[in-house]
Amino acid sequence: MIEAVGLTKSFGKVVALDGLDVRLEPGQVAAILGPNGAGKTTFLRMISTLTRPDAGVLRVCGVDVTTAPARVRQMIGLAGQHATVEPALTGRENLEMIARLFGRSRRAARAAAEETLDRLRLGESGDRLVRTYSGGMRRRLDLGASLVGRPQVLLLDEPTTGLDPQSRIELWDTIRALTVEGTDVLLTTQYLEEADRLANTILIIDRGRVIASGTGKELKSRAGRDIVELHVRDREDLDPASRALARIGAEAPVVDQGSLMVSVAVDAGPERLREALQEVGELGVHVEDVALRRPTLDEVFLSLTGSSSASDTGSGPSGSPVGVEPETASRSAR
Repeated sequence: MIEAVGLTKSFGKVVALDGLDVRLEPGQVAAILGPNGAGKTTFLRMISTLTRPDAGVLRVCGVDVTTAPARVRQMIGLAGQHATVEPALTGRENLEMIARLFGRSRRAARAAAEETLDRLRLGESGDRLVRTYSGGMRRRLDLGASLVGRPQVLLLDEPTTGLDPQSRIELWDTIRALTVEGTDVLLTTQYLEEADRLANTILIIDRGRVIASGTGKELKSRAGRDIVELHVRDREDLDPASRALARIGAEAPVVDQGSLMVSVAVDAGPERLREALQEVGELGVHVEDVALRRPTLDEVFLSLTGSSSASDTGSGPSGSPVGVEPETASRSAR
Protein backbone atom coordinates (compact mmCIF):
# COMPACT_ATOMS: atom_id res chain seq x y z
CA MET A 1 0.00 0.00 0.00
CA ILE A 2 2.63 2.53 1.11
CA GLU A 3 6.41 2.33 1.19
CA ALA A 4 8.68 5.06 2.56
CA VAL A 5 12.46 4.84 2.74
CA GLY A 6 14.58 7.50 4.45
CA LEU A 7 11.98 10.27 4.21
CA THR A 8 13.17 13.63 5.50
CA LYS A 9 11.46 17.00 5.68
CA SER A 10 12.50 20.18 7.44
CA PHE A 11 10.78 23.54 7.86
CA GLY A 12 13.53 25.99 8.64
CA LYS A 13 15.40 24.62 11.63
CA VAL A 14 12.57 22.27 12.56
CA VAL A 15 12.92 18.65 11.43
CA ALA A 16 9.44 17.22 10.80
CA LEU A 17 10.56 13.85 9.36
CA ASP A 18 13.97 12.42 10.10
CA GLY A 19 14.70 9.37 7.95
CA LEU A 20 11.22 7.87 8.22
CA ASP A 21 10.93 4.24 7.07
CA VAL A 22 7.47 2.71 6.61
CA ARG A 23 6.15 -0.35 4.79
CA LEU A 24 2.40 -1.03 4.88
CA GLU A 25 0.86 -4.02 3.14
CA PRO A 26 -2.50 -3.70 1.31
CA GLY A 27 -5.83 -5.02 2.60
CA GLN A 28 -5.86 -3.36 6.01
CA VAL A 29 -6.49 -0.34 8.19
CA ALA A 30 -3.20 1.15 9.36
CA ALA A 31 -3.00 3.82 12.05
CA ILE A 32 -0.30 6.36 12.79
CA LEU A 33 0.02 7.61 16.37
CA GLY A 34 2.34 10.22 17.77
CA PRO A 35 2.53 13.32 19.95
CA ASN A 36 1.70 16.71 18.47
CA GLY A 37 4.52 17.72 16.17
CA ALA A 38 5.74 14.15 15.66
CA GLY A 39 5.33 14.36 11.86
CA LYS A 40 2.03 12.53 11.32
CA THR A 41 0.28 15.18 9.24
CA THR A 42 3.44 16.01 7.31
CA PHE A 43 3.73 12.35 6.30
CA LEU A 44 0.06 12.26 5.24
CA ARG A 45 0.53 15.41 3.18
CA MET A 46 3.50 13.82 1.42
CA ILE A 47 1.44 10.76 0.53
CA SER A 48 -1.28 13.02 -0.85
CA THR A 49 1.32 14.96 -2.94
CA LEU A 50 0.66 18.24 -1.10
CA THR A 51 4.18 18.35 0.37
CA ARG A 52 7.40 17.21 -1.30
CA PRO A 53 10.06 15.36 0.71
CA ASP A 54 13.51 16.87 1.01
CA ALA A 55 15.04 13.42 0.58
CA GLY A 56 14.05 9.77 0.50
CA VAL A 57 11.61 7.71 -1.54
CA LEU A 58 7.84 7.45 -1.08
CA ARG A 59 5.62 5.14 -3.14
CA VAL A 60 1.86 4.61 -3.08
CA CYS A 61 0.75 1.32 -4.64
CA GLY A 62 4.17 1.19 -6.28
CA VAL A 63 3.98 4.70 -7.78
CA ASP A 64 6.54 7.34 -6.76
CA VAL A 65 4.81 10.43 -5.34
CA THR A 66 7.60 12.74 -6.49
CA THR A 67 7.98 11.63 -10.11
CA ALA A 68 4.33 10.73 -10.81
CA PRO A 69 2.10 12.82 -8.48
CA ALA A 70 -0.83 12.91 -10.93
CA ARG A 71 -1.01 9.09 -10.96
CA VAL A 72 -0.89 9.01 -7.17
CA ARG A 73 -3.75 11.50 -6.90
CA GLN A 74 -5.87 9.19 -9.09
CA MET A 75 -5.33 6.38 -6.56
CA ILE A 76 -6.06 8.16 -3.29
CA GLY A 77 -8.84 9.90 -1.42
CA LEU A 78 -8.08 12.35 1.38
CA ALA A 79 -10.22 13.58 4.26
CA GLY A 80 -8.53 16.23 6.40
CA GLN A 81 -9.06 17.05 10.05
CA HIS A 82 -12.18 19.14 9.43
CA ALA A 83 -15.23 18.48 7.27
CA THR A 84 -15.02 20.66 4.16
CA VAL A 85 -18.34 19.94 2.47
CA GLU A 86 -20.36 22.94 1.25
CA PRO A 87 -23.20 23.70 3.73
CA ALA A 88 -25.27 25.61 1.14
CA LEU A 89 -25.61 22.47 -1.02
CA THR A 90 -27.41 19.23 -0.32
CA GLY A 91 -25.46 16.09 0.49
CA ARG A 92 -26.21 14.72 -2.96
CA GLU A 93 -25.10 17.93 -4.69
CA ASN A 94 -21.82 17.90 -2.77
CA LEU A 95 -21.01 14.38 -3.88
CA GLU A 96 -22.04 14.99 -7.48
CA MET A 97 -19.81 18.07 -7.60
CA ILE A 98 -16.79 16.12 -6.33
CA ALA A 99 -17.48 13.26 -8.74
CA ARG A 100 -17.56 15.77 -11.62
CA LEU A 101 -14.17 17.11 -10.45
CA PHE A 102 -12.88 13.56 -10.81
CA GLY A 103 -13.93 13.72 -14.47
CA ARG A 104 -17.17 11.72 -14.27
CA SER A 105 -20.01 12.44 -16.69
CA ARG A 106 -23.22 13.89 -15.21
CA ARG A 107 -24.91 10.50 -15.30
CA ALA A 108 -21.93 8.72 -13.76
CA ALA A 109 -21.62 11.44 -11.10
CA ARG A 110 -25.28 11.03 -10.11
CA ALA A 111 -24.84 7.26 -9.89
CA ALA A 112 -21.66 7.59 -7.80
CA ALA A 113 -23.35 10.06 -5.44
CA GLU A 114 -26.35 7.76 -4.98
CA GLU A 115 -24.12 4.75 -4.32
CA THR A 116 -21.99 6.67 -1.82
CA LEU A 117 -25.00 8.07 0.08
CA ASP A 118 -26.40 4.57 0.49
CA ARG A 119 -23.00 3.23 1.49
CA LEU A 120 -22.73 5.78 4.29
CA ARG A 121 -26.36 5.41 5.40
CA LEU A 122 -27.16 8.97 4.32
CA GLY A 123 -29.67 8.11 1.58
CA GLU A 124 -32.67 9.55 3.44
CA SER A 125 -30.78 12.79 4.14
CA GLY A 126 -29.19 13.18 0.72
CA ASP A 127 -31.53 15.96 -0.43
CA ARG A 128 -31.25 18.02 2.74
CA LEU A 129 -28.96 21.04 2.91
CA VAL A 130 -25.70 20.11 4.64
CA ARG A 131 -26.07 22.99 7.09
CA THR A 132 -28.93 21.00 8.67
CA TYR A 133 -26.70 17.93 9.20
CA SER A 134 -25.31 16.93 12.59
CA GLY A 135 -21.53 16.93 13.07
CA GLY A 136 -21.39 13.17 12.64
CA MET A 137 -23.40 13.30 9.42
CA ARG A 138 -21.14 16.02 8.00
CA ARG A 139 -18.08 13.92 8.82
CA ARG A 140 -19.57 10.90 7.06
CA LEU A 141 -20.45 13.03 4.04
CA ASP A 142 -16.90 14.40 4.00
CA LEU A 143 -15.69 10.80 4.01
CA GLY A 144 -18.08 10.10 1.14
CA ALA A 145 -16.62 12.98 -0.86
CA SER A 146 -13.28 11.18 -0.62
CA LEU A 147 -14.84 7.95 -1.89
CA VAL A 148 -16.73 9.01 -5.01
CA GLY A 149 -13.49 8.74 -6.99
CA ARG A 150 -13.23 5.10 -5.87
CA PRO A 151 -9.72 5.39 -4.40
CA GLN A 152 -7.43 2.45 -3.79
CA VAL A 153 -6.11 4.12 -0.64
CA LEU A 154 -8.11 6.37 1.68
CA LEU A 155 -6.15 8.81 3.87
CA LEU A 156 -7.89 10.03 7.02
CA ASP A 157 -6.30 12.73 9.18
CA GLU A 158 -7.82 12.46 12.66
CA PRO A 159 -11.24 11.51 11.25
CA THR A 160 -13.26 11.57 14.47
CA THR A 161 -11.94 14.75 16.07
CA GLY A 162 -14.79 16.63 17.73
CA LEU A 163 -17.40 13.90 17.28
CA ASP A 164 -19.61 12.63 20.09
CA PRO A 165 -19.17 8.96 21.13
CA GLN A 166 -22.14 7.70 19.08
CA SER A 167 -20.99 9.48 15.91
CA ARG A 168 -17.47 8.19 16.45
CA ILE A 169 -18.70 4.59 16.67
CA GLU A 170 -20.81 5.03 13.52
CA LEU A 171 -17.79 6.35 11.63
CA TRP A 172 -15.68 3.44 12.88
CA ASP A 173 -18.28 1.02 11.49
CA THR A 174 -18.11 2.82 8.13
CA ILE A 175 -14.31 2.61 8.02
CA ARG A 176 -14.36 -1.11 8.82
CA ALA A 177 -16.87 -1.69 6.02
CA LEU A 178 -14.58 0.09 3.54
CA THR A 179 -11.75 -2.37 4.10
CA VAL A 180 -14.12 -5.30 3.61
CA GLU A 181 -15.10 -3.74 0.28
CA GLY A 182 -11.46 -3.46 -0.82
CA THR A 183 -10.36 0.07 0.13
CA ASP A 184 -7.10 0.33 2.08
CA VAL A 185 -7.17 2.93 4.87
CA LEU A 186 -4.39 4.89 6.52
CA LEU A 187 -5.42 7.15 9.39
CA THR A 188 -3.73 9.40 11.90
CA THR A 189 -5.39 9.75 15.25
CA GLN A 190 -4.92 11.15 18.73
CA TYR A 191 -7.42 8.62 20.10
CA LEU A 192 -5.56 5.48 21.09
CA GLU A 193 -8.82 3.57 21.54
CA GLU A 194 -9.60 4.37 17.90
CA ALA A 195 -6.33 2.84 16.71
CA ASP A 196 -6.81 -0.16 18.99
CA ARG A 197 -10.29 -0.86 17.63
CA LEU A 198 -9.72 -0.17 13.95
CA ALA A 199 -6.14 -0.84 12.94
CA ASN A 200 -4.49 -4.08 11.88
CA THR A 201 -1.13 -2.29 12.05
CA ILE A 202 -0.20 0.61 14.32
CA LEU A 203 2.84 2.84 13.82
CA ILE A 204 4.03 5.08 16.63
CA ILE A 205 6.00 8.08 15.35
CA ASP A 206 8.04 10.44 17.48
CA ARG A 207 10.42 13.19 16.31
CA GLY A 208 9.96 12.19 12.70
CA ARG A 209 10.85 8.50 13.08
CA VAL A 210 8.93 5.26 13.62
CA ILE A 211 9.78 4.12 17.14
CA ALA A 212 7.42 1.12 17.33
CA SER A 213 5.05 -0.81 15.10
CA GLY A 214 2.80 -3.86 15.27
CA THR A 215 -0.71 -4.87 16.22
CA GLY A 216 -2.32 -3.38 19.31
CA LYS A 217 -1.72 -6.67 21.16
CA GLU A 218 1.94 -6.76 20.16
CA LEU A 219 2.53 -3.19 21.25
CA LYS A 220 0.82 -3.77 24.60
CA SER A 221 3.03 -6.79 25.23
CA ARG A 222 6.05 -4.46 24.95
CA ALA A 223 4.97 -2.73 28.15
CA GLY A 224 5.70 -6.09 29.75
CA ARG A 225 3.77 -5.88 32.99
CA ASP A 226 0.20 -6.48 34.03
CA ILE A 227 -1.60 -3.91 36.17
CA VAL A 228 -3.43 -4.60 39.42
CA GLU A 229 -6.14 -1.99 40.12
CA LEU A 230 -7.82 -1.77 43.50
CA HIS A 231 -10.81 0.48 44.21
CA VAL A 232 -11.46 1.11 47.91
CA ARG A 233 -14.59 2.30 49.67
CA ASP A 234 -13.17 5.07 51.86
CA ARG A 235 -10.35 7.58 51.44
CA GLU A 236 -8.62 6.34 54.61
CA ASP A 237 -8.24 2.95 52.95
CA LEU A 238 -5.98 4.37 50.25
CA ASP A 239 -2.82 4.45 52.36
CA PRO A 240 -2.98 0.85 53.68
CA ALA A 241 -3.99 -0.38 50.22
CA SER A 242 -0.98 1.38 48.74
CA ARG A 243 1.33 -0.20 51.33
CA ALA A 244 -0.10 -3.64 50.58
CA LEU A 245 0.30 -3.30 46.82
CA ALA A 246 3.83 -1.94 47.23
CA ARG A 247 4.86 -5.38 48.53
CA ILE A 248 3.85 -7.12 45.30
CA GLY A 249 4.53 -4.37 42.78
CA ALA A 250 7.43 -4.07 40.38
CA GLU A 251 7.39 -0.31 41.02
CA ALA A 252 5.73 2.20 43.35
CA PRO A 253 1.90 2.13 43.39
CA VAL A 254 -0.05 5.00 41.87
CA VAL A 255 -2.80 6.49 44.04
CA ASP A 256 -5.78 8.29 42.49
CA GLN A 257 -7.53 10.26 45.22
CA GLY A 258 -10.48 11.20 43.03
CA SER A 259 -11.52 7.68 42.02
CA LEU A 260 -10.27 6.05 45.26
CA MET A 261 -8.07 3.70 43.26
CA VAL A 262 -4.59 2.30 43.81
CA SER A 263 -2.80 0.65 40.89
CA VAL A 264 0.56 -1.05 40.52
CA ALA A 265 2.49 -2.81 37.76
CA VAL A 266 3.37 -6.46 38.54
CA ASP A 267 5.74 -8.91 36.88
CA ALA A 268 3.40 -11.89 37.04
CA GLY A 269 -0.31 -12.46 36.51
CA PRO A 270 -3.12 -14.06 38.56
CA GLU A 271 -0.92 -15.21 41.44
CA ARG A 272 -0.05 -11.59 42.14
CA LEU A 273 -3.73 -10.69 42.21
CA ARG A 274 -4.32 -13.37 44.86
CA GLU A 275 -1.41 -12.01 46.89
CA ALA A 276 -2.84 -8.49 46.62
CA LEU A 277 -6.24 -9.59 47.91
CA GLN A 278 -4.65 -11.45 50.80
CA GLU A 279 -2.52 -8.44 51.75
CA VAL A 280 -5.36 -5.92 51.74
CA GLY A 281 -7.65 -8.33 53.54
CA GLU A 282 -5.16 -8.69 56.40
CA LEU A 283 -5.04 -4.90 56.70
CA GLY A 284 -8.83 -4.59 56.92
CA VAL A 285 -9.16 -2.52 53.75
CA HIS A 286 -12.72 -2.18 52.44
CA VAL A 287 -12.42 -3.19 48.78
CA GLU A 288 -15.09 -2.11 46.29
CA ASP A 289 -13.51 -3.61 43.19
CA VAL A 290 -10.28 -5.27 42.09
CA ALA A 291 -9.01 -6.10 38.62
CA LEU A 292 -5.98 -7.46 36.82
CA ARG A 293 -5.49 -6.10 33.30
CA ARG A 294 -3.00 -5.81 30.47
CA PRO A 295 -1.40 -2.41 29.79
CA THR A 296 -3.52 -0.08 27.67
CA LEU A 297 -2.30 1.37 24.39
CA ASP A 298 -2.22 4.76 26.18
CA GLU A 299 0.33 3.40 28.63
CA VAL A 300 2.41 1.90 25.83
CA PHE A 301 2.29 5.24 23.99
CA LEU A 302 3.41 7.21 27.03
CA SER A 303 6.18 4.74 27.88
CA LEU A 304 7.56 5.02 24.34
CA THR A 305 7.16 8.75 23.71
CA GLY A 306 7.52 10.20 27.20
CA SER A 307 6.63 13.90 27.39
CA SER A 308 7.35 14.71 23.75
CA SER A 309 4.86 17.23 22.42
CA ALA A 310 4.45 20.11 20.02
CA SER A 311 6.68 22.18 22.27
CA ASP A 312 9.59 19.90 21.41
CA THR A 313 9.56 20.98 17.79
CA GLY A 314 8.40 24.56 18.04
CA SER A 315 5.15 26.24 17.13
CA GLY A 316 3.95 28.43 14.36
CA PRO A 317 2.18 31.73 14.92
CA SER A 318 -1.18 30.08 15.51
CA GLY A 319 0.21 27.64 18.07
CA SER A 320 0.18 24.74 15.60
CA PRO A 321 3.30 22.62 15.35
CA VAL A 322 5.82 24.03 12.92
CA GLY A 323 6.08 21.64 10.01
CA VAL A 324 2.34 21.14 9.64
CA GLU A 325 1.41 23.50 6.89
CA PRO A 326 -2.09 24.99 6.58
CA GLU A 327 -4.41 22.49 4.95
CA THR A 328 -4.65 23.84 1.43
CA ALA A 329 -6.67 20.96 0.07
CA SER A 330 -8.88 18.31 1.58
CA ARG A 331 -9.48 16.19 -1.46
CA SER A 332 -7.46 14.59 -4.20
CA ALA A 333 -8.72 16.16 -7.42
CA ARG A 334 -7.22 16.51 -10.85
